[in-house]
Amino acid sequence: MGQGYVGLPLAMRASEVGYDVVGFDTDEERIKRLASGEPQVEDVSEARLDRALRGGHYLPTTSPDDCAQFDVAVIAVPTPLRDGAPDLSHIEGAASILGPHVRTGSTVVLESTTYPGTTEELLVPELESRSRLEGGRDFRVGYSPERLDPGNRTWDLVNTPKVVSGIDDASTEAVRSFYEEIVDHTVVVSGPKVAELTKLLENTFRHVNIALVNELAMFAHDLDIDVWEAIEAASTKPHGFMPFVPGPGVGGHCLPVDPSYLSWQVRRELGQSFRFVELANDVNAGMPDYVVRRLIVALNSRGRAVNGSRLLLLGLSYKENTGDGRESPGLRVAELLLELGAEVRAADPHVEDRWIDPRVVRVDFSPLEVEAVDAVVVLTAHDAFDYASVASQAPLVLDMRHCVPAGQTVEHL
Repeated sequence: MGQGYVGLPLAMRASEVGYDVVGFDTDEERIKRLASGEPQVEDVSEARLDRALRGGHYLPTTSPDDCAQFDVAVIAVPTPLRDGAPDLSHIEGAASILGPHVRTGSTVVLESTTYPGTTEELLVPELESRSRLEGGRDFRVGYSPERLDPGNRTWDLVNTPKVVSGIDDASTEAVRSFYEEIVDHTVVVSGPKVAELTKLLENTFRHVNIALVNELAMFAHDLDIDVWEAIEAASTKPHGFMPFVPGPGVGGHCLPVDPSYLSWQVRRELGQSFRFVELANDVNAGMPDYVVRRLIVALNSRGRAVNGSRLLLLGLSYKENTGDGRESPGLRVAELLLELGAEVRAADPHVEDRWIDPRVVRVDFSPLEVEAVDAVVVLTAHDAFDYASVASQAPLVLDMRHCVPAGQTVEHL
């Protein structure tokens, strides 16, 4: 259920280990493209999708009827925030479609990131009401948080340990048995709430530490200290330190969203604020504005205003060498600069047009483009860009990723 960044790689892997897989999604355009051999996800190649389609082990579909007779169903649908609160409508929709097809012995696993309690308090009752069967007694239910890192060439679905849980012992065993066919190693925890919290803990840890170095980078700039050199030096300590690096903000589904699920649950259940999460949200969400302020100051020092300037943004996806535009801070930077009257051009060989404001002029990276602008802003460190030429040819560079060689025209975050 869901054929995006999480569901599609899992569907491919399940088909490769011998399952007949139905890939259900409500997005008709996505399903049409999958059926024609276009994966739309960097971690799934066209060749891999083609093998699954031609082998007859993978059926992309928007028809709920194709979900009938399933043995294992995995729900991997979006869980966005709406006005600061979790939007679980996609989980509810998936459960309502699966419910009538649940049979005695079926297993349903939720992978979508959510607050602790969702599996037992929302998913199980919905499946029970639709199937008229009892979770645990008649069918199995569990939670296993996704841990995919799009574009990571070292850790993937198969070799990343998979946390698994169930609503009872039989469910836990069913979930564990399924994923042991999919991945190299499973980690069993005592119940879905622990597994749900595990995912939120992982992402909150990253979110808070990125906010720390982002705020440190801003203060270090004002103090005329090279924060990147300090991070590199601190990283030589073999214990008690883990390096995080600053940037123009956080993106993807995880960091801008997941920690807020935990903060929302703490406030709802305990009536207290999760101060670390809320502070990290404030710092990281403000980074695009900081990028724009730095650019305004840099241009002003050269007698230029943002209004009317031609600017080249390098990279609009939230992560290097991927086309994932979800919650990308680069998109927010572009929006802010457009509002200030700048002519915004952008080079990104990965991200699709659907993510980008139509007022942004898309260009290919080239020396001519670099020379023809008033400033270049590096937002995402794609390997496709020649950073040495940026340093030598651009009249002004604001580098948020510390990938452009130092020079008189180069400012780093």
